[in-house]
Amino acid sequence: MPEILHRLWPDPAELTDADLEELYDYPPDLTKPWVQVNFVSSADGAVTVNGRSAGLSSPGDKKVFALGRDLADVVLVGAGTARAEGYKGVKRTEMRTERRARLGLAPVPPITVITASANLDPASPLISGTEVPTIVVTCESAPAERRKALADAGADVVVAGQDTVDVRALLAELGERGLHRVCCEGGPTLFGELIVTDLVDQLCLTIAPLLAGGGAGRIVSGSPVTAGLDMTTESVLRDEDGFLMLRYRRT
Repeated sequence: MPEILHRLWPDPAELTDADLEELYDYPPDLTKPWVQVNFVSSADGAVTVNGRSAGLSSPGDKKVFALGRDLADVVLVGAGTARAEGYKGVKRTEMRTERRARLGLAPVPPITVITASANLDPASPLISGTEVPTIVVTCESAPAERRKALADAGADVVVAGQDTVDVRALLAELGERGLHRVCCEGGPTLFGELIVTDLVDQLCLTIAPLLAGGGAGRIVSGSPVTAGLDMTTESVLRDEDGFLMLRYRRT
């Protein structure tokens, strides 16, 4: 039986797939990258259980997560998260193929992975098992042999920054490629960098009805900001397992 999501706010309703698509779609006629960040956390703020976010998910959360990929031009992720979660290239599904064709999007979005050191396994499914080349964004200081090995394995290697990845330069590069609908899937360090550089347009946050206890980090880490980014609550959904899907957009 398909997972049914109920909107609690602003207008209580049982949502169809078409309703969800309209609710989560990107703004029309974008001319530069617009960044949506997706995260899940426990009710007490943990970002992982046993080191992975999968322990905090539900069928409803997975449905919204997949929708984020369906609607995006590109999926953005940090290398640590990609390794911990066993990332692969985005695959076609019947619904994804129909939806993306109808919206005029490419058959699947590429994964863009950020790694200052270019420390990725060229033989991993993230690099070698993708339908479209993975974009690897790294730094001038990354060893040349690592960059070459990734390029030889089929990755599209981009240099953005000297010793750390410049996320502004990264997004400018994605914009030059016409990849404006950016779906960022973490991790906490990348999210922190996007906040510091004032580049977060929307946060989709799932709250799991679970107390994970101490030990796990928050959904964001890194440098503090002098003033927080003001967000507006746009929607609150609930699935049949009691998970809440919150959507915040820049004021």
